[in-house]
Amino acid sequence: MGFVDENFGINVFNDSVMRQRLPKETYKALHKTIDDGRRLDPQVASVVANAMKDWALERGATHYTHWFQPLNSVTAEKHDAFISPVPGGKVIQEFSGKELVRGEADASSLPSGGLRSTFEARGYTAWDPTSYAFIKEHVLCIPTAYCSYGGEALDKKTPLLRSMEALNKQAVRILKLFGRFDATRVTPTVGPEQEYFLVDKALYDQRSDLIFAGRTLFGAPAPKGQELGDHFFGTIKTRVQAFMNELNEELWKVGVLAKTEHNETAPSQHEMAPIFSIVNVACDHNQLTMEIMKKVARRHGLHCLLSEKPFAGVNGSGKHNNWSMFTNTGYNLLEPGDSPHESAQFLLFLTSVIKAVDDYQDLLRASVASAGNDHRLGGCEAPPAIISIFLGDELTEILEALEAGSHYNGREKTDMTIGVHVLPKFPKDTTDRNRTSPFAFTGNKFEFRSLGSSASISDANVVLNTIVAESLRLFADELEQAEDFRSALHDLIVRTIHDHKRIIFNGNNYTEDWVREAEARGLIRLDSTVNALPCYTAEKNIRLFETHKVLSESELRSRRDIGLDAYAKLTAIEARTMIMMTRRQILPAVIRFTGDIASASRNIREAGGDFASGSELLAALCSTTDQLSRDLQQLETKLASVPEEENPQAEARFMHDSVLPAMENLRKSADTLEQLTDRTYWPFPTYDDLLFSV
Repeated sequence: MGFVDENFGINVFNDSVMRQRLPKETYKALHKTIDDGRRLDPQVASVVANAMKDWALERGATHYTHWFQPLNSVTAEKHDAFISPVPGGKVIQEFSGKELVRGEADASSLPSGGLRSTFEARGYTAWDPTSYAFIKEHVLCIPTAYCSYGGEALDKKTPLLRSMEALNKQAVRILKLFGRFDATRVTPTVGPEQEYFLVDKALYDQRSDLIFAGRTLFGAPAPKGQELGDHFFGTIKTRVQAFMNELNEELWKVGVLAKTEHNETAPSQHEMAPIFSIVNVACDHNQLTMEIMKKVARRHGLHCLLSEKPFAGVNGSGKHNNWSMFTNTGYNLLEPGDSPHESAQFLLFLTSVIKAVDDYQDLLRASVASAGNDHRLGGCEAPPAIISIFLGDELTEILEALEAGSHYNGREKTDMTIGVHVLPKFPKDTTDRNRTSPFAFTGNKFEFRSLGSSASISDANVVLNTIVAESLRLFADELEQAEDFRSALHDLIVRTIHDHKRIIFNGNNYTEDWVREAEARGLIRLDSTVNALPCYTAEKNIRLFETHKVLSESELRSRRDIGLDAYAKLTAIEARTMIMMTRRQILPAVIRFTGDIASASRNIREAGGDFASGSELLAALCSTTDQLSRDLQQLETKLASVPEEENPQAEARFMHDSVLPAMENLRKSADTLEQLTDRTYWPFPTYDDLLFSV
């Protein structure tokens, strides 16, 4: 047996382990909770807790933690040992059902967006039995939801689970109309591709901007970037391959289905892609993947950068969210199928997504909004900030024929009246991929490409699940009242295509022509996080989330304010870092170099020589240094003028409109000086050092 056979899932309390260790009735009862969403019996929890504890101790665990995902997009954990005191100064190792099911965590120090005050500290974690517990570094990690004392969601998992239930409820209604009574549950699935950079750890440690901000705030372009296309899918370097090998092994041990690895477009950029999983599990696994990437990188003398745009002028990093819907019978609802019945069902689910994306463009954009992603979206390596759908030519032609009531002249000439005459087959991969589209149909799933590389995938999938649930709810309400189902189905699909075809675009999303066309179509353009996040609390969006019981108005306001507050704080951290690096490193280095050039020029002239090039360099250094000083002073003035009132939107707006432009000006001057200064004087590693040293 190989490594994978012997070690995959070895540190996961998965279904096969539960089947072996739990009494048959306990195992069945737990599965009713997992599969049907039934409330967990406390007695079942006690039996599961004891079996989980015994297994964890055998695997070398000494502590357990309720592993949760607060609203700062990372994970949190508080470790407790498996010990309880007994008489005689001894301890026993135990773990109760109560400790498994519920824990308590401080709810005052983590972001709450006003849901909790500083003096209101109590918060709760609750076991999510749909995501397997696992062991990392001698700690049993129990995936949990996290809520406040009053029951408000303070995490990424709770609304995700709610949105999954909303989608399930409405999708099952639709399937019953098609006679699919065997399908009693519909679950969204996701395969999130993860892009990242690797840089030498010793060089990383010399750059304060990478340490504090996760991206370079200064840096002139290297002589060579990605223009030759020689890194993408190229031979993986030995040092990187060693990292990837260990990363795979660590991920496989905790059950992450790591499948694909390759070099990405930019120098030192790479990608890992897993096989799809249930969206809740995929979210947990992606958070775990990012954590393990950083830990494994350090063991190889590397640092893993997950920032969306760590280097200006080369590709940024995202994660592609490959989303679909599966029934409990194993059928993909976005699989076109071969029969007219399957094709009609496919077209209804397809148009439900089209309607959802068009109706809630603003929410999808808001779900991927962050300071880091603002530097990436709209660049010529990432989808633009305008949301649109790519379907490919053939599928678009089929929808156009349906709308027009005409024949489809593709593979076969076919009358497009649904359910009466034969529908065309939908062979997969009959059209090209469109890597410029933010939301592309790729055969049997949609690939949402706008997510940032450091973000939790939860936000985007909460929105996706909920908006599609809303489309399906409206469809089901109409079709359940229809006297003639087939006729009503046909009319509904045709009307939906007509009403929402503006969102379909199969061309190049990077061009200015598309920006103008999108505006003419009435599509929404939200170029910044500051413009996007307030969309969460638009009246129609509050109504959407409350209708499906995914997020309340107060929970939506908290997420909006947390996002805006994070934007303002991160921008302030970056600005302060730039000021520090300029004052403590760049200015002293440039002044020292300028002084040495001036001294050399004077010595040459005194010896009777002509040092015209030195004079030109000296003039350029002096004028650019003066400009740098002015830009530095301007940034300091702007940063000192941040609004003092506690208004996250006003503060974020000021950072976007006033502080960011000042930062860009300071960077421009500093990068010019880098190109004028002898590299032995320059105080920190440059782009050519960072991008080509691994």
